[in-house]
Amino acid sequence: MRVPFYDIKAQYDELQAPMDAAVHEVISSGVYTMGKNHGLIEQELAELHGCKHGIALNSGTDALRIIMDAAGIGAGDEVITVAFTFVASVETIVQTGARPVFVDIDPATYCIDPKKIEAAITSKTKAIQPVHLFGQLADMSAINHIADKHGLMVIEDAAQAIGSSYNGVAAGNYGIGAGFSFYVTKNLGAAGDAGLILTNDDTIAEACRSIRVHGMGRERYYYDHVGYTSRMDEVQAAVLRVKMTKFHEWNQRRERLAEVYLDILSESPVVLPIVSPGNNTTWHQFSIQSDRRDALRDYLKERGVDTMIYYPVPIHFHEPYQRFGSGEGSLPESERVSKQIVNLPIQPHLNVDQVAYAAKCVAEFCKQTVGK
Repeated sequence: MRVPFYDIKAQYDELQAPMDAAVHEVISSGVYTMGKNHGLIEQELAELHGCKHGIALNSGTDALRIIMDAAGIGAGDEVITVAFTFVASVETIVQTGARPVFVDIDPATYCIDPKKIEAAITSKTKAIQPVHLFGQLADMSAINHIADKHGLMVIEDAAQAIGSSYNGVAAGNYGIGAGFSFYVTKNLGAAGDAGLILTNDDTIAEACRSIRVHGMGRERYYYDHVGYTSRMDEVQAAVLRVKMTKFHEWNQRRERLAEVYLDILSESPVVLPIVSPGNNTTWHQFSIQSDRRDALRDYLKERGVDTMIYYPVPIHFHEPYQRFGSGEGSLPESERVSKQIVNLPIQPHLNVDQVAYAAKCVAEFCKQTVGK
């Protein structure tokens, strides 16, 4: 049986008629940037998360960078974050001239461990940037308590957390702003690159809207900030609005598939994902850990089951970022997890039989390798 990790075309096949119509409407209108769909997707996504402002952009990476620029983070500042993440979480800090300060993860959730944060705070610390990984939010109650105690800003890296919440409060409501990604593989993916900032801060929102269009201010060709070209184009906004009609259903499918994995693998020696109390995860990934990770991947590949590794090497080991870390052993949980984690297919266009087959293959591998 074939169990693909991603099937982006299946999303198009399910929504072909409305998606074709939406794209054709944009192209025939002649309005390709910041048109009707651009404004509506900002409004609809802000409403989805209960936030005051939505600022549509060309990527989740730019979302993080623009929030930091709007907040005045720059040379001489430090931002606390994790090394077990996609590089955008860290490269955007470096691009501002600030220094990323790495804190280890909670191995149960893969998110930043709040117990490790205070030891990393210095007189130069300006912000904490938790990464909501794999669809689950970090422990924002503890993180915000620390931030308030030390007078720090919180910037949420919510690239994988569209639709996710913690104690009933959605991502985007815990700091000065949150960056979301709509890259094609996300739970809500565009037909290319797209991103979003959500914020409840009027000043941050105004600055972000300006920075995304060359720093342009209240009038055309008058500039208030050093900015970028970071608009979400109208075709991407239209595609996202069509996919929004299936967003909740697709997340429900992911949840059902996660239940199948958890049930079949409940007696398996692999480490299963844990949803922390209060979290409403959207199951962006289904991540397990195995001390025979590479052999397991080979076994699954032979049986038609795709896998991925998010993330095989923590950021502080990569050459451009080594100078910000403290070398091997400094982040033991991040380093251990990166050697053991493997992500199983959970995209919404799989059926229960496919996921049950994948789970049974994992269980069979474990039985065959007991004691080896």
